[in-house]
Amino acid sequence: MSFDLPYEGLRVVDFSQGVAGPYCAMLLAQHGAEVIKIEPKEGDWSRKLGKEYGDHSAFSVTANLGKKSFVIDLKNSKSQEILDKIISKADIFIEGFRPGVIDRLGYSYERLKKYNSKLIYLSISGFGQKGPMREKPAMDPVLQAFTGFMSENKGADGYPHRTPVIIFDMTTALYATQLIGTTLYALRNNNVGKKIEISLMEAAAAIQSIRLISGYMDGPYTHASSPSGTFKTSDGWIQIIVVKNHEFEKFCDVLGWKDFLNDERFSSNSKRRNHANLLSKEVQKTFANNTTDYWREKLTNAGVQNEKVQSYTEFVKSEQTKALDLISWLKQPTSDEIWPVPNLPGMPKLENGNNLSVAPSLGQHTKQIMLEHGYEINFIDQLIEEDVIFHSFDK
Repeated sequence: MSFDLPYEGLRVVDFSQGVAGPYCAMLLAQHGAEVIKIEPKEGDWSRKLGKEYGDHSAFSVTANLGKKSFVIDLKNSKSQEILDKIISKADIFIEGFRPGVIDRLGYSYERLKKYNSKLIYLSISGFGQKGPMREKPAMDPVLQAFTGFMSENKGADGYPHRTPVIIFDMTTALYATQLIGTTLYALRNNNVGKKIEISLMEAAAAIQSIRLISGYMDGPYTHASSPSGTFKTSDGWIQIIVVKNHEFEKFCDVLGWKDFLNDERFSSNSKRRNHANLLSKEVQKTFANNTTDYWREKLTNAGVQNEKVQSYTEFVKSEQTKALDLISWLKQPTSDEIWPVPNLPGMPKLENGNNLSVAPSLGQHTKQIMLEHGYEINFIDQLIEEDVIFHSFDK
């Protein structure tokens, strides 16, 4: 155990697929835990979500760095004995099926805790474990719609839009990782484990707390300060935010708004908000006369909060990104591509050649895991021949 790998020695069995559960398990792996990812023969469906690169997509690489892939037919009668043996040595079990499915597969918390009493059992669902929507399937865009987020994420067309960032899956993973961390801490003084239940809906509500409360109390969204927002320049877009009076004074100096400085209508943020439409129109007229880089330099030099609206490629190539060494360029199995993977905040940099920087190919570690759990090679080969387990061999 060390500051870099505080979870070294912990064992995790990850039954989950997609993003929320796998990303949580990936974070545990990055902190040093051994994570065995249980997959069907066709693999975690995230491997085929979006553009495919061999065994992987951007989704599956992000959510599975540092894991071991173990492929088994969950419906085969011989599988449960094998998985029971693996789970009996685990500290953490993660599943992300719809409520009731994991019980039907034979891996309920009630059953597993009988032979692994200290097991931390994480169950992730879309809408929660109870209620009229408990069995409804729910990926991230569905929760963006249901929880109110999408209603205010409108484009110039006025239509509600999803954000392509998988925001609520990732948020769920972060909350789940935090819950596992506190449970591990509590286990110092307890001899029994715990079942943790978390849903994308709960995580989505929590991460939106400020806007959810103000939206319920105050109604439709309006900027909390003015002038603020995204404005079109002669060659792109720029985001600004002006809150305090001294910021407004600096902003007026940059734009040459001498008359506005002593205008009582703009003497405080609350008063400026009452005239937000007027200020926004004036900002837009002015910004359209010059380039994004021009306004960015002027506003930055004046100490006014602003930034150019960039593409992901521009962000990755930016000098600030390079200064923080934020991106690692990683190789992955079954693909010739080099992947730009963001390093995790406060954690060691991902490096090629390090197991924590590799998302496994499908079934890459099946034989290794079977051997580590005491199975003979002849028996393992027999199970492969019978399609009970699967190994990637030459991948």
